[in-house]
Order: sequence, then structure tokens, then C-alpha cells
Amino acid sequence: MKTKRIGVGILGVHPDKGWATLAHVPALRSLPADYEIVAITSNSPDNARRAAQRLDIPHALSTTAELVAHPAVELVVVTVKVSNHFELVTAAISAGKAVYCEWPLGVDLEQAEAMAKLARSKNVHTTIGLQTRAAPVFNYVRDIIRDGYVGDVLSTTLIGSGIGWGESLEERFRYAADSKSGAGMLHVTFAHSLDAVLYALDARFETLSANLAIRRATTRLAESGEIVAMRTPDQIAVSGTLTNGAFIATHVRGGLSKGTNFHWEVNGTKGDLIVTSSVGYVGVGGFRLQGANEHTLHDLPIPPEYGDAFPTRGVAENVALVYERLATDLSAESHLSPSFDDAVELHRLIDRIERRAV
Repeated sequence: MKTKRIGVGILGVHPDKGWATLAHVPALRSLPADYEIVAITSNSPDNARRAAQRLDIPHALSTTAELVAHPAVELVVVTVKVSNHFELVTAAISAGKAVYCEWPLGVDLEQAEAMAKLARSKNVHTTIGLQTRAAPVFNYVRDIIRDGYVGDVLSTTLIGSGIGWGESLEERFRYAADSKSGAGMLHVTFAHSLDAVLYALDARFETLSANLAIRRATTRLAESGEIVAMRTPDQIAVSGTLTNGAFIATHVRGGLSKGTNFHWEVNGTKGDLIVTSSVGYVGVGGFRLQGANEHTLHDLPIPPEYGDAFPTRGVAENVALVYERLATDLSAESHLSPSFDDAVELHRLIDRIERRAV
């Protein structure tokens, strides 16, 4: 029986905002039998101290080197800008610690491959933050498709919104307006959404065509009103055939729509499934699942065993479900949570899309 909690060190915790504070900390706190947050860093020693005090975390450390060397830290969580992932992940792996890194793993495929290779050479357990794979709706859809709800999948269609990369952008996401940051809409919102669809369909691309466009030449910083150049595609259309023979068509556009913000449809020989949300990003939640085979289209409730009744709600829910799987992985040497090898596969797909784009 497992008696010892996993000691966690988080790189990049702000006292008032940020993904670590909004998602990772409450997700870990929802699993008190499995995890204990023992140390954090921030973008400054003062912020680290304030965050540790506010969040009741024992150790506020000044450097990455201190955190990865801390004897109580067994799992290092990386929640900073993508441009810093390579340095921090490499430090954690070199220290022999298990690593959970947010997606994207690197700014490009080359960095992702290097980190995955290093992790394998050090025999370090890795997890990538593709948390939509843990989302109840996608896991339930994955299972009922396998059970024959729609018959043979003929086609699948995805329409989504980027939320960001529209008329305005928050100052803290200024860097995401440039593809060189590795955090453009193609790398973040689109990649998360496409990964969830492929995971649920248990398929990969066979043939592929892509179109990328920048329709907004500029965007406005929400806080200051400053106009900055948009140097990353805000219109993404990818289509092709999958390894299961199905046709796939996707279109994700920047900003939010007053109409459809997320609509994913699966059409089969025996039935259809539709997943919709008022939010364009699949990681946020708030989905409606509908289906039809022998009956007209109707709501399909997600059974509680898929985690839809998990105590942590909102943006932390899917992250908590990843941590739940990771706890099993670390104790039983299983592979329920996505690894750096899965990250490399998605990076290769994004690289393929960029190379094929016209």
C-alpha cells in the first residue's frame, strides 16, 4: 500500500496569476494522499516568497538549481514560457528527477527530441501537459467509439476558436504573437484540440494538407492599447485522411466567435457524435456531448467513473486528472499519462503541418 506522498517542486509560480497558480496548485491539492508541494520558484525571489506564503508552501527557492537539487523534490513541474523549457527541463532531468512539463515541450521539434532523448538516457519518468487526454468527455467518446456507437468512423470535423490571437491580447501573452516563441496558436490551442481529437479517435494522420494565414496583421495589448504585429497564423485549416481511413477537416481561427467556438463532430456508418462548447479551447471544459444512432440526436451524460464528478472543477480539473494518472505511473511504473515521446510525436505533426502549409 502506498504510504509516502510524492514531493513536488514547481518552477514558475506567481503569487496572484499564472497557470501554475490557477491550475497546478489546486490540482495537486485535490490529491493530498498522493502529492505534497514542497518547493517553488518564481520569476523573482520576492514573488517566490509571496507565492509560498500565500499558498502555504514550505520552501521558496531562488534558483532552478536549488529546486532540482532539493532532497524532498521528486517531481519537478515546469510551468514557465516555452522559451525557457529546454534549460529547465534539462536541469531537472540531469538531476535525476521525474518531470512534468507543460505543452509545448520545446520551441521546436529539435528541442523536443533532445529533451526526450536525454530523459530516456537518464531513465527519468516524463509527463507532458496534454491534459485534454485526461478530460472525461474525450475519454468517454474514445470508449464508445471503440464499442461501436458510431460504427466505422467515416469522417470527423473540428471547428475551434483560439480565444487569444484575436482583436486583443493580454500583455503577459505578447510573446505568443510571434511563431518564433513556440507558443503561437498553431502550437497551443490548435495542437491541444487536434491532439484530443486524434486521441479520442485512436488514429494518426495518413495524408495531410494545410493552409495557414495571418488575417489580422496586428493585435492590441488589452492593458495598454499598444498595437503589436501578429507574426503567427490566426487562421489554421488542416485536412487529410487518418490511419483508420476516416477523412478529417479542421479549422481553428483566432479570437472568439459570437457563433460557434468549439464544434467537433464524428460521423460513422451507424451513428454520430457531437461535442460543443462555448469556449474555443478544449482544456477549459464546459462541454456538451450529444449522440445519435438508433434515436434522434440527444444528450449523452458522462458516467462518473470517467472523472466528470472530480472535486476540482474549472481549469484545474483536467490537470488534476493527469496528476491522478501520473501518481499511478510513478508508483506502478505504468504509462497512463502522456510522456515526452508523445510530445515529440505531436511536435512532428505540427512541423509537418508547417512544412506542408501553403
